[in-house]
Amino acid sequence: MPHRSNISWLKLLCLCSLTLLFFSFSLKHPFYLGVTDLKYNAPQKSLQGTVKLFTNDFEDAIKKVYKVQIDLINGKDKESNNTILKDYLKNHLKIKINGKAAALDLIGYENEAEAVWMYVESVNCALPKKIEIENTLLYDQVKSQINIVHCDVKGNTKSSKVTNPEKSIVFDF
Repeated sequence: MPHRSNISWLKLLCLCSLTLLFFSFSLKHPFYLGVTDLKYNAPQKSLQGTVKLFTNDFEDAIKKVYKVQIDLINGKDKESNNTILKDYLKNHLKIKINGKAAALDLIGYENEAEAVWMYVESVNCALPKKIEIENTLLYDQVKSQINIVHCDVKGNTKSSKVTNPEKSIVFDF
């Protein structure tokens, strides 16, 4: 009959092995996620929101698309970064409100830990009955990218997601 301390060591060894196995799989399959939050501001007749992406993935996508290295973490050359980010958003986050294209303007951006937050707005928008979104953020960089979108119109919040290569979301209010 095995000694009691040998059983404890065997359990500990099995637990450690399973933990290492779990982490080895998780390192090979990272999770890529972007979040876009949009809210209709009725008094200002505008659609306002945020776009959150992992900074390193976003910088890599910019480098791949524009052939330029930007530094969003240290905030160097913010004016040049703003120009590039505006263009990237224009090409990868397209919105229609009630069937009419709504241009999103980049108000600014900031870095928080490992993510970049971009603040966007579309002005002179009618009350949305239907919002169509084409979201391909980071698709040119990350083949397993998932983008979640939340839209709020007059307190009615709807959410959906697209996974590369899917790109279209429609919200009816």
